[in-house]
Amino acid sequence: VYRDMLKVSGNLQEVMLGYSDSCKDGGILASSWSLYKAQQIVVGLAARHGVQCRLFHGRGGTVGRGGGPTHESILAQPPGTVHGEIKFTEQGEVLSFRYHHPETAVYEVTMGVTGLLKASLGLLREPRQDAPAQRAVMEQLVATGEAEYRALTDHDPGLMPYFYEATPVREIGLLNIGSRPSHRKKTDLSKASVRAIPWIFGWAQARQPMPAWYGLGSALQQYLQAHPEQIEVLRAMYADWPYFRALVSNCEMSLAKAEMHIAREYAELCSDSAVRERIFGAVQQEYSRTCESLLQVLNSDQLLHDNPQLAFTLARRNPYLDPINHIQIVLLRRLRQDQAERATDAETPSPWLDPLLRTINAIANGIRNTG
Repeated sequence: VYRDMLKVSGNLQEVMLGYSDSCKDGGILASSWSLYKAQQIVVGLAARHGVQCRLFHGRGGTVGRGGGPTHESILAQPPGTVHGEIKFTEQGEVLSFRYHHPETAVYEVTMGVTGLLKASLGLLREPRQDAPAQRAVMEQLVATGEAEYRALTDHDPGLMPYFYEATPVREIGLLNIGSRPSHRKKTDLSKASVRAIPWIFGWAQARQPMPAWYGLGSALQQYLQAHPEQIEVLRAMYADWPYFRALVSNCEMSLAKAEMHIAREYAELCSDSAVRERIFGAVQQEYSRTCESLLQVLNSDQLLHDNPQLAFTLARRNPYLDPINHIQIVLLRRLRQDQAERATDAETPSPWLDPLLRTINAIANGIRNTG
């Protein structure tokens, strides 16, 4: 019956790919690589049954939810999976600065169309297949990266208490945005219960967007320690493999947006000093490892060396953005103290709530990401 329905609808099956929860669960490396392989499996299965498959990418605005430059993201799709059309979501927080002005709208559409044309060359000639040796390297990196990410997020009991105190994630739930609550179960504060958008949003607000890169530094470092001669292989992967290049470039961008000296001040909001030092210490160490390892792969001495326009934009933006973070930290302290003191009068909103929500919106606009 379903095959008959497909026939009358053009024999086209649309399959949606979700980026958010996979990254929250296993980290950026495992999420990205699993989705890459899943696309090949799904398209191959459809081809064997004579069905045309269109992939619908449910991307978010942040790297941790599949975001990134449109042109590079399309080119990074697996060979032979783009057949002249592609579908993806654009998040609300990126619509205004991508499509509000005719010039930027034309640019974005042009980048999307040219990326689609390049990615669809497999319709005209046999697409270039991934090198088995490079895929084997990727499997090793993913195994290490996922283990490191899960060691922090799944196996350290202090991670979630730190997350709720050192980021404004609780207060994000009070914003009048989004179609779903921030948690699957209101009273369940576990990682499994918190939804992907506030998970990414909370870390980004605190200027430590670790879901976008945590585990990558350890993976690269351990791989190069075991195989120091393979640095040229990793550089070749970055130069020749669009998927790996997009992954590395997106992580590089997220590292450049992190401000660990500000993140340290957010960490001070965590009341348990032992948890604070352990969790923030792990995030800070992984940040340093990832920067160092990525710069080796990029053969560069600074982040965004090959993207000076973005580096300039971030440098111009931070002097306005950083003070708002400091204001937000003060407001978080005052709001939480006020809420604790007026626990019996919960219906009366705190006077600190509205200005705090304004800082959340301001920071989201400044870093161009929510969830």
